Amino acid sequence: MPAWLRWVLGTVVVLIVAGGPFAFFRYEYAHAKRFREVVPGRFYRSGQLTADGFREVFEKYRIRTVINLQHENPDPHLPNRWMGKPIIRESEICKAHNVNYILLTPDILPEPNSVETRPPVVDDYLKILDDETNYPILVHCKAGLHRTGRLTAIYRMEYEGWSIGASMRELRDNGYGYIAASENDPYVIQFVQNYQPRKVTSGESRVASPPSHATRHLPHATLKTGERP
Repeated sequence: MPAWLRWVLGTVVVLIVAGGPFAFFRYEYAHAKRFREVVPGRFYRSGQLTADGFREVFEKYRIRTVINLQHENPDPHLPNRWMGKPIIRESEICKAHNVNYILLTPDILPEPNSVETRPPVVDDYLKILDDETNYPILVHCKAGLHRTGRLTAIYRMEYEGWSIGASMRELRDNGYGYIAASENDPYVIQFVQNYQPRKVTSGESRVASPPSHATRHLPHATLKTGERP
């Protein structure tokens, strides 16, 4: 067998052996992109899921409200699965499952802007969270790291009494990054470090570390793949 043919055959074998698992990983990753349980039965976070991913989350976790944080993509056009052709809008999936669909834009700030400015979107966000009929809630952006992480931190501080330090640690642990989650990022200062919970009264202290229900990184296996009727 010529050397070139052996090289071609070897390359094909490597692609088959390595390509299959990689494709499966990407399929599962897109399907349940960084879906995480923040508070069981109440608050969840993720990146941009596929249409099938949303359907499964809705059924499994009984989601009532989806908050999309992507101002650049206010109503994503989604495929059923990874590498599929976009066929349905996120708002349409929500409507079909009786789920509220809300767009918030945390990256659009008022002018003039400064790190001391409280972004108006925070008040809009709190109005949604104050309404008990909206729960369980799923908050997501594109990657499920930065915008989602900052608003999850506000939820922790406002409704669970977490300290800024505990909220920052969770922010970093869930992919924001230790360098990014610092004073180098004005969004972190505005949304997290400068945040003052409304329910804190004189003499009340904040918890220094997260309770036992810290964010769970749910394995992809919790979301079964497959077609939906």
